[in-house]
Amino acid sequence: MRTRVALRSVGVVTFQGWAPAALAFYEGLEGDNTKRYWTEHRSTYDHDVLAPMRELLAELAPRFGEGKVFRPFRDVRFSADKSPYKTAIGATTDHGGYVQLSAKGLAAGAGYYQLANDQLSRFRDTVDDEATGQALVGIVARLAKKQIEIMSIDALKSAPRGVSVEHPRIELLRLKGLAAWRQWPIEPWLGTAGAKKRVIEFFEATTPLIDWLDDHVGPSNAPRR
Repeated sequence: MRTRVALRSVGVVTFQGWAPAALAFYEGLEGDNTKRYWTEHRSTYDHDVLAPMRELLAELAPRFGEGKVFRPFRDVRFSADKSPYKTAIGATTDHGGYVQLSAKGLAAGAGYYQLANDQLSRFRDTVDDEATGQALVGIVARLAKKQIEIMSIDALKSAPRGVSVEHPRIELLRLKGLAAWRQWPIEPWLGTAGAKKRVIEFFEATTPLIDWLDDHVGPSNAPRR
């Protein structure tokens, strides 16, 4: 088992990536998503999966905001899939970022994954506007050159009401969310501090997208239920 690098003088543990045991844990969980497997391998999750994620978030916090790790348990109340455990660990940062580790490797996201109705209205109005819409097109194009894709929770098959299907930005107008995403395959750097470098580069590249969304869409004004 890999030993973590500790700064003994100040009691600080630095992020050194994820050991192969973390990937093996999720490979096993995909094949045996049961309480028995989870209980038997809980120490692996705590030490090789959760601990590195918390270390990473702590080091990202000064630049990208405090992080929050999602619970490992699935909400199965309204799902046909009753498997109890998530097959990936995910975490968010205050600046709108997302980090995920699974058996497939490392992934990162940033943006407004799902837009509430009032946000969607502002988003479409701003994309329709020539100046702000073209600014977003430029941001998306620059992200594509860095192998960062744009994703959404859902999209219309046709055009929004009152919008022509011939609109020059129709593909963006169809989206019901707007987020950047990148998945990295399993490489040796995943077990080193180089994993943090990839996440930082992604967050830096997607900052213009977050700024555009914050400036032109912003949080939902709908009352919480």
